[in-house]
Amino acid sequence: MAHNVPEKDASGFVLLSDYIPSIVQEIRYFSTYNFIGDRIDGYEEPIALLTKEAARALKTVANEMNVKGYRLKIFDTYRPTTAVKHFILWGIEDQDVRMKPYFYPNVVKQDLFSEGYIAKKSSHSRGSTVDLTLLDMRTGKEVDMGSPFDWFGIESHPDYRGITEEQYENRMFLQKAMVRNGFTPIDCEWWHFTLADEPYPDRYFEFPVAMDSIKI
Repeated sequence: MAHNVPEKDASGFVLLSDYIPSIVQEIRYFSTYNFIGDRIDGYEEPIALLTKEAARALKTVANEMNVKGYRLKIFDTYRPTTAVKHFILWGIEDQDVRMKPYFYPNVVKQDLFSEGYIAKKSSHSRGSTVDLTLLDMRTGKEVDMGSPFDWFGIESHPDYRGITEEQYENRMFLQKAMVRNGFTPIDCEWWHFTLADEPYPDRYFEFPVAMDSIKI
């Protein structure tokens, strides 16, 4: 199959909670609490799917963090191309800005794509990208990273120094653990990491986020 055609073969993917039972999941695009305000197309169940290779690498991160008193909290992993199309169509419809105060108060909606906050072709659709943070097991709360997940603004850039030293150190604590285990960060979202040696660097998948997708 041509690489530019969305693929439906999920044989290289696994259910992340099978690999890492300790993860906490808040699959935002299955819910209505996201930058659009609706459940996103392609998210049929609130589960995290990931390539086997990325799941193995993330398991090592989880084990390291568990020893230090933290759990991984997952917001998004594999994202179908149908979800990306939903984002693009929403971006064209300029009337709908109901979630702007919560996710992009300082960015014009039409600039979300050009400024890199939303991709028209997402690495998530290749199956080895994860959006995550840390949960402090002593408090049961997310570690303070200085901005929430999917906050579209300069405040979410990993190297942004307009936050407290502790918040910056928390970002670097997560980033160093991810990089040490084979993931690559990006410059505009502290929560976003892609497996450097991803198994499908040129393939974009379309199958839905659902248990049925990965059943053999």
